[in-house]
Amino acid sequence: MMTKKFLVLLTVLVLFSTMAAPGFAQNGPQCDNVYTVQADDWLSKVAERYFGTILAFPAIIDSTNAAAKMDDSFTAIQNPDEIEVGQQFCIPTQAEAEAFLNPTAAEGKVLVEFWTTDNEEDRVKVYEEVAARYMEQNPNVEVRIVPIEEAGVSQRIAVAVAANRKPDIVRMGIERVAAFAADGILDQDAAMNVINGIGLDDFREGPLQMVKDPASGKYAAVPYDGWIQAIWYRQDLFDQLGLAAPESWDAISAANCAVVGQDNFLYGLTIGTDPGQNYGHQVFEQVAISNNAWPFDEAGNVTMNTPEMIEALRFYTSLQDCATPGPQYWRGAREAYEYDQAAMLFYSTYIMDDLVDGSGLEGGGNVELATPDLAQKTGFAPKMQGPNGSASYGQLVTLGILTDADPEAQDVVKFFLTEGYQDVLALAPFGKVPVTKSAVDGWMSSSDYFANYSPDTLNQIANGYDTMQRWLFRPDYDSAQRAVIGDIEGRLLIPQVVSNIALEGSMTPETAAEFLQTQVEQLLAERQAQ
Repeated sequence: MMTKKFLVLLTVLVLFSTMAAPGFAQNGPQCDNVYTVQADDWLSKVAERYFGTILAFPAIIDSTNAAAKMDDSFTAIQNPDEIEVGQQFCIPTQAEAEAFLNPTAAEGKVLVEFWTTDNEEDRVKVYEEVAARYMEQNPNVEVRIVPIEEAGVSQRIAVAVAANRKPDIVRMGIERVAAFAADGILDQDAAMNVINGIGLDDFREGPLQMVKDPASGKYAAVPYDGWIQAIWYRQDLFDQLGLAAPESWDAISAANCAVVGQDNFLYGLTIGTDPGQNYGHQVFEQVAISNNAWPFDEAGNVTMNTPEMIEALRFYTSLQDCATPGPQYWRGAREAYEYDQAAMLFYSTYIMDDLVDGSGLEGGGNVELATPDLAQKTGFAPKMQGPNGSASYGQLVTLGILTDADPEAQDVVKFFLTEGYQDVLALAPFGKVPVTKSAVDGWMSSSDYFANYSPDTLNQIANGYDTMQRWLFRPDYDSAQRAVIGDIEGRLLIPQVVSNIALEGSMTPETAAEFLQTQVEQLLAERQAQ
């Protein structure tokens, strides 16, 4: 029997089927047509054939599954990503399909459709619970939570725009905001209204600057949550040796070799040197920004071979002198720190529970921490000071309100940032750092793991947004430049040159920078030609 996978672009909406649709089969299934699946079919294609829009395919799923309960000539669609040649679909009536697409119209309610990249089942449940509380207070509004994949946000939105059925709210990474703003599909006035309604002074300045559209001077989306990267280090050992916190290039270099041989530590730091892993890019980018080294200048020229970039490459790879040997990425860095082999590591705030319980091992089980109270002896240094600047690195997640959204969408976003905010932050408090100052106290008490860290560390995490930067966040970069930055990361160019310098010795910082310059110029030309 042949199985047919949906085409990628048209599967971007499959998760609509997770939402409750009107009960087509409450009084038995009523098939307006029966369709037999042919080769090269997919559900969205069939939905467009019968109803004029690919967004109606969940109505076919609901109707077919209802029919399958009463008629064994139909097979329930267990996985919307897979259909079989010869399988029969129960096609509902046009009215039933329209009832799915506009389920609240008959009740005189406003439908607010909220797409969220917090798509795991337990997280979706919390979003739905927050939405239910909102609806109790606002019975004229129906909030529909739709889980989506982060990687498919742009494709999903493109399909929805083409079908003239955009969602009202989308939870998405900051890297999407500038492109969507340039496309004119974000309601910037709505975002401004939400931010001002909550209180401009309550938002941290860093996130606000990251969502500001330089073309309009307005906030294109509403900051929501995120995570911070830092050097986590053995505070007790640093205090014992009189070492400064690893917050500057000089302090990092000094500590890197000074700790070797102390209390049986074998290495100072673990840096990303595995050419096949993205970890090296993630770490190096913070180093580069702290020296004001960027892929493009304000005029759009490629700047991968500037003195600042060469200096960043030289500093970063020089750390290998006292670092964990061999190709390394995040797993080796984490375990070297947990086993008291290395005294420092780069990692996001997601490591906080691992420093208490020990991280999971590839073969099963958890690392047995060499120092049981490791979290309490760990310091946190998110901000890096370089010769020509400073930066912290992390991710910001936003809530975008799309054009033509009902005004009620603004109220829903405000609710998710106030009354429902702590519920959402508690889903993953290590990776959901609040963007509002008023939420910090509640966030600090949202996990028992936080008791293992000092108030100073928690405050540093909360304040990490203030200096957070990414190559991708530059507001003056256009869509082609942002795409190239994604290509740089996706093609692992930085990890490759780092490995060539630090491990293989086949490149110098200068030749590596020239290689990067050539590669990125070529990538930009390819993107601009598209």
